[in-house]
Amino acid sequence: MLGSVLATASAVVLTAPVAGLAAYRQAKRAAHARRLRITGPHGIDESGFVRIGGIDQWVSVRGDDRRNPVILEVHGGPGASNIPYTHRTRAWEGHFTLVRWDMRGAGKTFARTGPAGQGELTLGRLEADALELTHHVRARLGVDKVVLLASSFGTITGLRLARRHPELYAAYVGTDQNVVDGGRDRTAHDALVDRLTRAGKHKDLAAVRAMGAERSAWTTHQWSLNNKITVGSDPLTLDTVKKVVLGALLTSPLITLREVLGSTKAMAFSEPLGPQAAATVDECAEGTHFDLPFFVFQGAHDVITPVAPARRLFDEVTAPVKEFALIEDASHFASFRQPDRFLDLLLTKVLPALPAAPTAR
Repeated sequence: MLGSVLATASAVVLTAPVAGLAAYRQAKRAAHARRLRITGPHGIDESGFVRIGGIDQWVSVRGDDRRNPVILEVHGGPGASNIPYTHRTRAWEGHFTLVRWDMRGAGKTFARTGPAGQGELTLGRLEADALELTHHVRARLGVDKVVLLASSFGTITGLRLARRHPELYAAYVGTDQNVVDGGRDRTAHDALVDRLTRAGKHKDLAAVRAMGAERSAWTTHQWSLNNKITVGSDPLTLDTVKKVVLGALLTSPLITLREVLGSTKAMAFSEPLGPQAAATVDECAEGTHFDLPFFVFQGAHDVITPVAPARRLFDEVTAPVKEFALIEDASHFASFRQPDRFLDLLLTKVLPALPAAPTAR
């Protein structure tokens, strides 16, 4: 979704004096590395490639106490790894064992073999991979169920897993909740037209009007262009991309500079999933009954996946427990811009809905 935006932002950053940028990056990475150390007797810090869906995919498992509830993340993008945000969410690991996965077409999984080694790239394949990974995590950590935390484009897969396999998941948590609605929802489009009109951005406005509101008819190029214009039209979202997203990429001790530069290639490779989703995904038609606790925590000012459609979907959902919360001073990437507020929601909303302790096998 944000490959072209990150490429533009990266170009601006890289115009800074090379020596100064390198020194800053080195100092920040060293500080983050110290913060990321897990030294307790019950802690876990494992990462490496796991054979999933016929290819090697990168999986990270971290937490201060492996007896804590397990969270399995399904990242968005498509093709945008969550591994670089690990230092921003370090506090989460004091309460949960956090499993982060670079799905095919993303992060270290993409970097290992490039486009030729990614195999089939479809929504169905990503869902099958996530299900296989779920079984791997359950066996590795000795738990019956994990909390499913899906963000942005990853919520498409997350909803399908939660709907179809409630026996495997202790709860569903969606953030930057994506509502495709068969490509029909106009909320983001109409708001974008309004912002561009008020800002007098006539060239962007003409491009947006030319592609129309129905996302199911867009080409991959149009899908990418719309996302780029959307991010650039909103100061809070653009600020988040520059400071949070790009900042994490540049200073994470868990990824190399080569992987940073390759991240835009991964997202570009995965972009065809966007139009594929718009043409095939309809959340309400697929089912709004969930046999597990259901939570949506959304950035209050999200212009990419707006609050209104997420709220409408939430209102349609039936579940044993369900809660919706807004995260203030956040647009998209709400959990990473406000990681402490997000952790508070996990502890006060999600944790009480889970079994008192993870069930060991």
